[in-house]
Amino acid sequence: MTESKGGDGTVGKALDVLDLIASFNRPVRFAELQGKSPFPKATLYRLIQTLTHQNMLAQDPDTGAYSPGIRLVRLAHAAWQQSSLAPIARPHIDDLSRQAGQTIHLAQLDGGQVLYVDKRNAREPVDMFSQAGKVGPGYCTGVGKAMLAFLTETELEAVLARQSFHRFTPSTLTTKDALWTEFEEIRASGYAFDREEHEAGIICIAAPILSNGGRVIGGLSITGTLLKTTLAELESFAPLLLQTAQKIAEDAESWRFPGQQTANR
Repeated sequence: MTESKGGDGTVGKALDVLDLIASFNRPVRFAELQGKSPFPKATLYRLIQTLTHQNMLAQDPDTGAYSPGIRLVRLAHAAWQQSSLAPIARPHIDDLSRQAGQTIHLAQLDGGQVLYVDKRNAREPVDMFSQAGKVGPGYCTGVGKAMLAFLTETELEAVLARQSFHRFTPSTLTTKDALWTEFEEIRASGYAFDREEHEAGIICIAAPILSNGGRVIGGLSITGTLLKTTLAELESFAPLLLQTAQKIAEDAESWRFPGQQTANR
């Protein structure tokens, strides 16, 4: 569960509860929540009741289980349309998917983690962890490393301090020093690789999506399986990948992506 920042008070606690409920990926009973929540029983109950009254949560009248409410769904949809790269990038990742014939992922950074905001399956889809809406680790995914490499040094230090460095596969990089070395290579080439670092058999090439000012606004990857492709074959798509990332960045700039500086004005 995401920890609320100090001083966020009731709002921060309520958001923590929403995060906790969403993490179950299914309707969840109060007793289960109590076992995972850091809040006292009375506080947790009060927060859940408030969220339910506001339609941010829904309670099943038969089982008593809680799940994200319809108001939260509406807000999520609005956020996807207004703050996500997905609507802007959709035609570009459609084209990239057709030309590469591989799975395409579009992602944005969420506190040092990777939030997948869109996905296009290959002609022959392969089952893998990443789905739109899922959150993955930044340090051991190609698209995560591509974005992290282009953060400022201060931002990158803060992000790496929050990484778990869990070893998912024998190829996972689990030290800051190893990542710093790879980040230098990524900055030099403009793209990153996932060498089975998160999932065995899954590889990718990824590039950051940068604003005119060099700020990271997203990431894009071409992903395949070792059963059907190689890193060398994926690297052959590097010019196309970088071109697509640039097109998305240009469209985001003209759309005045939230928070982006319009330097030309």
